[in-house]
Amino acid sequence: MSKVSYYTAEGLKKLKDELNQLRDIERPKASQAIAEARDKGDLSENAEYDAAKEAQGLLELKIAKMEEILAGARLIDESQLDVSKVLVLSTVKLKNTQNGMLMSYTLVAESEADLKSGKISVNSPIGQGLLGKKVGDIAEIKVPNGTMGFEIVAITRS
Repeated sequence: MSKVSYYTAEGLKKLKDELNQLRDIERPKASQAIAEARDKGDLSENAEYDAAKEAQGLLELKIAKMEEILAGARLIDESQLDVSKVLVLSTVKLKNTQNGMLMSYTLVAESEADLKSGKISVNSPIGQGLLGKKVGDIAEIKVPNGTMGFEIVAITRS
């Protein structure tokens, strides 16, 4: 049974495109590399052939893993999201209770996380600590250097 993970339409399209790239372009390249190495003679002493076979094995493993992820992928209907509490795809405005600093994060699937653009994984410690919280709640979140408190200031849809 595959693990269910939730994606935005953009994230799901990106996942499908990457899988298609691996299947339609990278897989034939790997097969061609094996064929070329095979044509070079004795396979028992052909390091190029061994390397090509190993690369193909890793590629097939990656394709199988992505197919499994895709099988468990669910598209989130953003129009149905409840903004009364923090959920996947919620944009949360937080106030650090220790220094008063304001920050904003959008909770997304692990594969869509990108801290530079303010997207954090729902599986991250901060994401887990925020899930289910409401405006005004204080989320006590364990981080590597201790516990931090964040007050939920606002929740909006992404």
